[in-house]
Amino acid sequence: MKIAAIDIGSNAARLLINEVKVNNHVPEFIKLNLLRIPLRLGMDVFTLGKIGEEREKMVIDSMKIFSDLMKIYKVDHYRACATSAMRDAKNGKNIIEEVKKTSGIDIEIISGDEEATLIYENHVAEGLDKEFAYLYIDVGGGSTELTFYENGKMKYEKSFNIGTIRLLNNLVTDENWNLMREEIKKNITSKKPIVAIGSGGNINKVFSMSKTKDGKPMTLAHLKKTYKELSELSVAERMTKYNLREDRADVIVPALRIFNNVMSWSDINKIFVPKISVADGLIHNIYSKLYES
Repeated sequence: MKIAAIDIGSNAARLLINEVKVNNHVPEFIKLNLLRIPLRLGMDVFTLGKIGEEREKMVIDSMKIFSDLMKIYKVDHYRACATSAMRDAKNGKNIIEEVKKTSGIDIEIISGDEEATLIYENHVAEGLDKEFAYLYIDVGGGSTELTFYENGKMKYEKSFNIGTIRLLNNLVTDENWNLMREEIKKNITSKKPIVAIGSGGNINKVFSMSKTKDGKPMTLAHLKKTYKELSELSVAERMTKYNLREDRADVIVPALRIFNNVMSWSDINKIFVPKISVADGLIHNIYSKLYES
């Protein structure tokens, strides 16, 4: 069976295609293709309140490409979800209708809470030590999703309108930060030591830059050091020194600022970075629903 997930975020759109093979009732998810297109919808939406003509055309053209790829791979099931930027765009619904007409793709706009839940669909916590509590931190262009687990159960989840594109455009206020800090201080507490699980393209890039071995955590001290080093460089210098794409070099610093704040406020000093994303969560979500039915 082949399953595809489309995640249209504030920074980029992703198409993930997996083949699922089941052995003794245990599914194996094999990645066939992952395509990322830096649409940067948040650049328009968070400043203008809508998606401009140029980026609207990029969305429509990208979805045609995604549709064609799904046909080529003979995808059996798919789900397409849009997050923060499309949620906030005045013309979001019109663009979704146009995408349906031109490519046949049905896009759902999902809430921040649904986004947080999809991250958990990756079932990473099932393989982790029960002696710890876990805070999932998913940093996107428009929002940050926090999901807190203790003893294998979700204790708290919340979406905050603090994201990398919003920070680049100076659209995150002291009030936004204060709300996040208060929520964390009130809700992210445990008698067990708490560790973080990070997701999103930026933390994955920081992890690969750190040369940390897979399965090992990075420390908050390392994130703070990396933030300081990158903050002192221009976008062009970051691109040259660390071999970063431009659309990664500008957002990686605000992403690190978010991770550093969240971890500091929740007294967490270690973060694991498994390769998980909303798209991966969507694949697992589709499979789970098919399996249940």
